[in-house]
Amino acid sequence: MTDTKKVVRTFTGRVVSDKMDKTVTVLVERKVKHPLIGKVVVKSNKFHAHDEKNESKEGDLVVITENRPISKTKSWVVSKIVTKAVQV
Repeated sequence: MTDTKKVVRTFTGRVVSDKMDKTVTVLVERKVKHPLIGKVVVKSNKFHAHDEKNESKEGDLVVITENRPISKTKSWVVSKIVTKAVQV
């Protein structure tokens, strides 16, 4: 019998919206090399992530992990807050 571990996807991104209840929008940016030009281009994706205790605020750097679908657009969970945003 082979023990196979489930691959859990994790991303690190910046919270761009915390207006919803128990949900944050996380912007994940990645740098890829353009196949033809060769220039490094920044690609980005936005994910809705579940934040049970509403701890994340706009500007925080968070780690999100893939989870079962929680709602129509939410299948990610905030697993850790890496850095808090500076409140002015």
